[in-house]
Amino acid sequence: MNKFVMAAIGGTMIGVLATTQLAAPLLAQESSKNTSVYEQLDLFGDIFERIRAQYVEEVDTNELIEAAINGMLTSLDPHSSYMSPEDAADMRVQTRGEFGGLGIEVTQEEGFVKVVSPIDGTPADAAGIEAGDFITHVDGQSLLGLTLDQAVDMMRGPVGSEIVITVLREGTAEPFDVSIIRDTIKLTAVRTRTEGQAVVLRVTTFNDQTYSNLESGLSDAIKEAGGIDGISGIILDLRNNPGGLLTQAIRVSDAFLEKGEIVSTRGRNPEDGERYNATPGDLAQGKPVVVLINGGSASASEIVAGALQDHRRAVVIGTKSFGKGSVQTVMPLRGDGAMRLTTARYYTPSGRSIQALGVSPDILVEQPRRQPASPEEEESAAPSRSEADLRGSLNNDSLTEDQIRQIEEDRAKAELSAKLREDDYQLAYALDILKGLSALGPAR
Repeated sequence: MNKFVMAAIGGTMIGVLATTQLAAPLLAQESSKNTSVYEQLDLFGDIFERIRAQYVEEVDTNELIEAAINGMLTSLDPHSSYMSPEDAADMRVQTRGEFGGLGIEVTQEEGFVKVVSPIDGTPADAAGIEAGDFITHVDGQSLLGLTLDQAVDMMRGPVGSEIVITVLREGTAEPFDVSIIRDTIKLTAVRTRTEGQAVVLRVTTFNDQTYSNLESGLSDAIKEAGGIDGISGIILDLRNNPGGLLTQAIRVSDAFLEKGEIVSTRGRNPEDGERYNATPGDLAQGKPVVVLINGGSASASEIVAGALQDHRRAVVIGTKSFGKGSVQTVMPLRGDGAMRLTTARYYTPSGRSIQALGVSPDILVEQPRRQPASPEEEESAAPSRSEADLRGSLNNDSLTEDQIRQIEEDRAKAELSAKLREDDYQLAYALDILKGLSALGPAR
């Protein structure tokens, strides 16, 4: 049976007891439990028949059974659930990287839908939805009391249609409405760009495309820089990355590690545990690596951050991650449906579980909210004067024209860096750290 293993939440561990002295009492207890289970199933059948025969309106029995199955699974944890044939098909499409919707990863907390993260370049991202937002209403209808699947169903709709969601955000006094036009979500798993001599790998999700996108993007950036010596290091941006396939998280971690454990999983039975180890080969060829995380970094992205942090292969910068620390297995069922079941917790190489705790950054850097500048601030930001601005000031005769040109180019880069601090303070901080790390390398 095919299984799609994904990073999610949950799992417990029990031991197995078996002695000759306890065999008879244990068998008696098991028989008693089975009797109780059969009685409960009889009760379920009685209730099902009463609803079908006496409910005020005629009910769809298939929907009734699906709701019962889903209720059983969702009672376990927020991430176990039943998927109808349609939902299972949608999941398989999302894993391949293209689907319709708003472009947000959500979970449920205190009865409301909570945004884990918006996906880059999607309608939700363009509308300003942020990680940590609570969605309380959809088109004026409250989500309180609905299951997560029911709430997600309310947010689905035809591509091009409008939806109005009511958002409650920390730091705002009142909820506010956001209008979003549904669209086809085409995920580019990894976007690559260079900032100065640093290669920035923006990983938005962990789907079938992630590792291949990362490998080709990094290879192209190194070629454009004239070789590995032309770059100062790598910034792996995992902010607002909701996770995805465990296999891809392992491959991305392995891309920067030569050896050692990447992650281990431990399920209900100790013998079911697995360990995943790195293989020789570092795509960054030993260059410094900085990882960026925030509260929207969950699941597979936490595996990568935790592995590189534990191996001291990367400096982790940003804010505490989401804390979604386990494995879910998607199991196909009869009738083309599927069951998403939490089957194990995962552990970083040092043996720590980040379930509900998250990955703590090595350097805590908050992303300040941008505030519109007041006229007084704009006036105070006027460029200051220097010696070179004074009339009749002496020229610097110790520099050649090439040296002066280099200074002017460095000054222009500094101005770009200052602008980046306004647009993305955390990334600018990561670039500064990377510059410092590369400065400590061997002299050339």
